[in-house]
Amino acid sequence: MIKQIVSGTVYGVVLNDRASLGKIGEALEAAPYKGAPQAPAMYIKPANTRVPCGAAVNLPKGAKTVEVGATIGLVMGRAAARLNRANALDAVAGIVLAGDLSLPHDSYYRPAIREKCFDGSLPLSSVKPLVDLANLQLTTEIDGQVVEQRSLADLIRDPAQLLVDVTEFMTLSQGDVLLVGVSYMAPQAGAGSQVKISAEGVGSLQFSIAGAQA
Repeated sequence: MIKQIVSGTVYGVVLNDRASLGKIGEALEAAPYKGAPQAPAMYIKPANTRVPCGAAVNLPKGAKTVEVGATIGLVMGRAAARLNRANALDAVAGIVLAGDLSLPHDSYYRPAIREKCFDGSLPLSSVKPLVDLANLQLTTEIDGQVVEQRSLADLIRDPAQLLVDVTEFMTLSQGDVLLVGVSYMAPQAGAGSQVKISAEGVGSLQFSIAGAQA
């Protein structure tokens, strides 16, 4: 199902929730940006990052842990440009649970290609029907212990507004996925960890973290 519908590019955004901005604190006012993003701060998760539920993800050589960013991805059902809030979600065919994995890094001030784009760094669930996302709560468990719970109510740009702001300057194509945002300094998992991301009414995504590649 992932290959049939999630056939395009996967885009993500950072610093799209109030909790993350609170963690960064006064450092957000420092150079070079001197303030919170005025537009979505985006990145790409290329095709090599996508793996299905149940996958074992190898850590890159030299890595000991990985940040597990639980999020929701909006799967586009048609090409979309210059959407407005009234019709933005009409362009969405469904949603996926996503584990946006990143190597721990301190700064968003340069493209984090190595940290965010290693092989297998985006486990995705099968595509689920669109549900009410306003207060959807994501729960992350590592080795059976709850390590994070976050509500989409904390998003600065909710899914509809995020679609509006992104399609103002670029077209999203059918099959593209827009991740709605991950936590800054998300919980970390190491080799041998079993990870589960779930949301009531949506289901769950499970995967494991294997040892570093030789």
